[in-house]
Amino acid sequence: MKLELYTSAFCGACHAARLAVEEATRLVPQLVATDLDVARHEAEAEARDIVSTPTIVLTDDAGLELFRAAGAPNVPQLLTAVAAHLSA
Repeated sequence: MKLELYTSAFCGACHAARLAVEEATRLVPQLVATDLDVARHEAEAEARDIVSTPTIVLTDDAGLELFRAAGAPNVPQLLTAVAAHLSA
């Protein structure tokens, strides 16, 4: 399972989102997270139709989107989303 975190350099909420994602990946070792700055990864952000930061996109290993949320999630929210799709 993969988690894409779309961020931007001057986004205060992005810092909080990074911390939550970091903790979630520590607690769920099979979760692979990638932090993608939308300015540096414009093509990926456009392909995922990212319109605000932070945005998280949870995918299966093939890249199929399972879950999406805009805004800074907290750890329990991330863990709930991941748990709902662990068997996917």
